[in-house]
Amino acid sequence: MGQNKILVGAGILFFLISSMVFTVTETERAIKFRLGEVIASDFKPGLHFKMPFINNVKKFDARILTLDSKPERFLTSEKKNVIVDSFVKWKIADVKTFYTAVAGDVGQANVRLDQIIKDAFRSEFSKRTIKQLVSSDRTVIRTSLIALASPIAEKLGVKIIDVQVKRIDLPSEVSSSVYRRMEAERERVAREFRSQGKEAAERIRADADKQREIILANAFRDAEILKGNGDAVAADTYAKAYGEDIEFFTFYRSMNAYKETFRNKGDMLVVEPDSDFFKYFKRQK
Repeated sequence: MGQNKILVGAGILFFLISSMVFTVTETERAIKFRLGEVIASDFKPGLHFKMPFINNVKKFDARILTLDSKPERFLTSEKKNVIVDSFVKWKIADVKTFYTAVAGDVGQANVRLDQIIKDAFRSEFSKRTIKQLVSSDRTVIRTSLIALASPIAEKLGVKIIDVQVKRIDLPSEVSSSVYRRMEAERERVAREFRSQGKEAAERIRADADKQREIILANAFRDAEILKGNGDAVAADTYAKAYGEDIEFFTFYRSMNAYKETFRNKGDMLVVEPDSDFFKYFKRQK
């Protein structure tokens, strides 16, 4: 009987002690209530105490959570629709505010946060054209979105860690017109490049033709000079040779003339038999 009392007493003591303490880990945030009223929320990781039956504690996940939004349509500055697929990384920053604003419900927090982010997207995208959205650095858009949404999210006790755009698509009715404009723009640039190439080619050909004419003219001039010098040397040589032996030179010239005149068997020359041309065909006495 005495042992049973001891066991019962030990059980009651254990229950009282266990109901007087609670632990908070690194990945948790906790709120302590007193008869339903929040009295503390700044608990550090470790062991903490509470009054049984008077205080109760609620814990919340302090890790980074993800809100993966459904693709949403937004208007650009051109009044064109774009379909944006995005996600948000967030965590509980002020657990007391979080509990007061959304009753500590993560699902409700996601709904409220989703609307805040969509408003930020709507405001940011309305300042940009489709071309700017597609070609600009996503980091700039991310920074602007966080700056717009963070002050409102703080009222929920939430800190926005990151906002990322996974993809930006165009509705089918917009895509075709955008692609046509892009195609026309690319074609215009291609025509401009081709025009510049033709102009450069004409310029190169004209310069090459000019250089060719200059080279040919210089070569012709040099050839004429060389030919003139050669003719002068030849004439001088002929003159000297003629002066050395006039009879032999005359004979030599006549033999060359005969050779050129009667190159083929059928060649015929009609001249007077006693002309000077046949001088060396006659018997010399």
